[in-house]
Amino acid sequence: MAIQVGPCDPWPTALCCETPEGMDEADVTRWTAVASQILWGLSGRRWGPCPVTVRPCRKRCASTEFYSFQAGTGVGPWIPYIGVDGLWRNASPCGCKSDCSCSELCEVYLPGPVHDVVSVNVDGTVLEPESYRVDAPGMLVRTDGECWPECQDMAAPAGDPDTFTVVYRWGLPLNEAAIAAVSDLTCHFLKGCAPGSCGCKAGRNLSRVSRQGVDLEFPDLAMLYADGRTGLPLVDLWLSMVNPGRLSSPSRVYSPDFKRPRVTTWP
Repeated sequence: MAIQVGPCDPWPTALCCETPEGMDEADVTRWTAVASQILWGLSGRRWGPCPVTVRPCRKRCASTEFYSFQAGTGVGPWIPYIGVDGLWRNASPCGCKSDCSCSELCEVYLPGPVHDVVSVNVDGTVLEPESYRVDAPGMLVRTDGECWPECQDMAAPAGDPDTFTVVYRWGLPLNEAAIAAVSDLTCHFLKGCAPGSCGCKAGRNLSRVSRQGVDLEFPDLAMLYADGRTGLPLVDLWLSMVNPGRLSSPSRVYSPDFKRPRVTTWP
């Protein structure tokens, strides 16, 4: 998965504050994007959904412990085996028998969390949604009796013959709690950064005030921010619910034997 530095689009909001006088709609959109990027980072960089296009690579699933290898003229080694129908064939690089399936399961892995699949294009043909499904964690399973291509021409543009492209949306869906949190943080920025205000520009260096027998003590903002919190009750309540461990990114398991799908980042 390519490095992602923020949400693809500003999160939806339901603002419970009025737009400050002198602030236009472009400023509201900009501060909504700022609030979305901050909460996306503080919540563990898992929220979306964000569209991504991948070119799945070969996945070898047959164990080399039980098979001999014979060099061939094609791509990769020759790994013969006997299927459930008693016929000899090469080990499929896109699917194999799993511990919960009595037959071969043709599947490819999509880095997740997978929100939904937008389209699957094989050899320039867009498949019907009924011909595949997604099993957790992010396994795209072929269900129409066919199998995914064993290899593809990575030099060809996506959608051309001899290519295999999957477009899907990555990330957890934004629920009402997430929308409420980003709305509260957006209102905080709008009030503090309105024309004529210096609320979000001034760095408060006062921690304690005593006046006429009344003591006011303010939290240390540096410690608050270092703890991954904002100081806004609704926002911090949502962050403590969705990211109690204060993870900076989703947990992942890496294996030198597993090849991830290729992601085109430019153009």
